[in-house]
Amino acid sequence: MDMPDKQIMKLSFVIPAMNEEKYIGQCLASVTSEVARSGRDIEVIVVNNASEDRTRQVALEFPGVTVVDEPRKGLPQARQAGFLASRGDLLANIDADCLLPPDWIEKVYKQFTHDDRLVALSGPYKYYDLSAPTNFSVMVYYLLAYGLHLVLHHILGKGAVLQGGIFVLRRTALEEIGGFNTDIKFYGEDTDIARRIQEVGRVKFMLSFKMRTSGRRLKNEGILKMAAKYIINYFWIIIFKKPFTKKYRCGSGQ
Repeated sequence: MDMPDKQIMKLSFVIPAMNEEKYIGQCLASVTSEVARSGRDIEVIVVNNASEDRTRQVALEFPGVTVVDEPRKGLPQARQAGFLASRGDLLANIDADCLLPPDWIEKVYKQFTHDDRLVALSGPYKYYDLSAPTNFSVMVYYLLAYGLHLVLHHILGKGAVLQGGIFVLRRTALEEIGGFNTDIKFYGEDTDIARRIQEVGRVKFMLSFKMRTSGRRLKNEGILKMAAKYIINYFWIIIFKKPFTKKYRCGSGQ
């Protein structure tokens, strides 16, 4: 018999932020608003990843938000620091420029409450500041990624697809695989987690599990260049267990 899901699991949001004073306020406004509306047991952690701007101060303006300082630069380093500081049974890893949709928290609880084998949940981005044609192209990309996920995870058992700025992990599974790989600095960190965590449970990529976010990196680098970079690093992690691209941009827009 299922217990009422509000009594089962605590959810922790972990939000890495390096020089994100421009975006972190609107991100936290959306998260704290939805947390309050949900009435659930949820904590919100911002990991200040060696910021040189007002990221830390802005985050502290939100009541109930915990700020953890991680001086080592790197996205997995920040995620690991948030993981160690958190107390949740579920860890929602989102980016500092995300805007939480109204139904997002309920979808998380629904999926993990009704599937004990589910260890990771992810979905696509929707870019609130890019054009409709660009978002259409991005959705085609995600459809192809979904097909790849089905083949790799459900047929071959060799990996899975997680979108880096929108994935939820079951704590016990993350502990079982030893947490985040801090040898990786940026590219491939989501693929590495997906590759390792799929060995202990089921990974779900759900096209309806969308997150609104900024398209600033697509604007800066171009959609084709970004897609190529992520595809190369994805398969490099799956095959060689390390990223192809070593350098990345620090700070806002990384």
